[in-house]
Amino acid sequence: MDNRKNIAQDSMADLSSDILRMTMVIWEYYPELYSFLDEMPTPKPSNENTGITENQLETYYKSLNWLLSRYILEHSISSK
Repeated sequence: MDNRKNIAQDSMADLSSDILRMTMVIWEYYPELYSFLDEMPTPKPSNENTGITENQLETYYKSLNWLLSRYILEHSISSK
């Protein structure tokens, strides 16, 4: 059981790192998107006794990825 807990913590740490990295890319290279981050639903604990779940982090990461990918795709097409 302890090993599964460590794997889950590693996975959540990886997701958190990926979210931070993507947020920094947006902040540095696409500052016009940064204002949209305030509008995105952010992971929040479901109640006082639980923390943010891996699923919530994964959903947030996918949202960031979708936002950035779509922006890059749309602007590369419109600039041609």
